[in-house]
Amino acid sequence: MINRVRKSTVKTQIKRFETALSKGDVQAAGEQFRLVAQRLDKVSSTSTMHKRTAARKKSRLAKKLNTLRAKAG
Repeated sequence: MINRVRKSTVKTQIKRFETALSKGDVQAAGEQFRLVAQRLDKVSSTSTMHKRTAARKKSRLAKKLNTLRAKAG
């Protein structure tokens, strides 16, 4: 039950990040990425999510953020 809540909060945070990305707001996306990374680190410190899974998710999200920053100039 607790794991379900933790995974749900991670998914919600990722959706907020992707919403900021789709709007093209680099500042908001950067802030949301920081919050997502923080949440993933916290969840991966427990047995809810493996550390490498969290690192993979952070890496993929960072790649999206860097693409947006490159387009923004």
